[in-house]
Amino acid sequence: MAKLLKKPLKLALVQLASGADKTANLANARSKVLEAASKGANVVVLPECFNSPYGVKYFAKYSETLLPSPPSKEQSPSFHALSDMAKEAKAYLVGGSIPEYWAEAKKYYNTNLTFGPDGKLLAMHRKVHLFDIDIPGKITFRESEVLSPGNKVTIVDLPEYGKIAVAICYDVRFPELAMIAARKGAFLLLYPGAFNLTTGKLHWELQARARAMDNQVYVGLCSPARDMKADYNAWGHSMIVDPNAEILAQLEEKEDILYADLDTEKIEETRKSIPIYSQRRFDVYPDISDGKVRYEE
Repeated sequence: MAKLLKKPLKLALVQLASGADKTANLANARSKVLEAASKGANVVVLPECFNSPYGVKYFAKYSETLLPSPPSKEQSPSFHALSDMAKEAKAYLVGGSIPEYWAEAKKYYNTNLTFGPDGKLLAMHRKVHLFDIDIPGKITFRESEVLSPGNKVTIVDLPEYGKIAVAICYDVRFPELAMIAARKGAFLLLYPGAFNLTTGKLHWELQARARAMDNQVYVGLCSPARDMKADYNAWGHSMIVDPNAEILAQLEEKEDILYADLDTEKIEETRKSIPIYSQRRFDVYPDISDGKVRYEE
């Protein structure tokens, strides 16, 4: 069987503190991306809504136009900033997410942009599952008041390394998305995400380890840093989990960069030890990846 991960890579998750000043947020992101690259990172990940505060009332205000692509610098300063960061860092850059406005449909989205080391856009993922929750006495939040959902699984081919999958925050709670990506050959699932103090305590680590265990692949969750003065308080604790569901590395709640070295041997060892890939009973239940799935590769 062909190796999922063609050669070792260093993954970096940037746990970023972002405020109301978009220009300052972009400058801070650039500084941290270049720092990660200087320490050997081949793939760098930014958090959800890294260029703006996170919250329903901010989505429209901070939104940028991405289509038709490429947009002008006036339409999307973040698009061009991310492209320049990737090119300057000579690394793959999973650009967290930014609020997007699609004029043709008159809709807003929570959108990831992933760039190659040459600065070219490789993929765009719109958050598929919107964060609409109501935990009595804890938190109520409804992204759907402003945002519309995306409609595809996003798999990105990194020619030197293999395939990764990119989704956003609440998407991690839906194992179907991860399983489809893994069965299509992704060795790494990346989720820029802003869990809060309630959902983070409950399920942040659990979701990361569950998706790794289900699929025997690496998983990275990249959170914003926690700011208790903000309207929305992110959990932090960005983490990287290996294919055996063990935590390789984890941050606290403050701004920082997390690193881990990924290799194909760990995937192969895990799948040989617990061979779920050859033990699935598709005579009892269908292979979810064989259905009618919208995905981009």
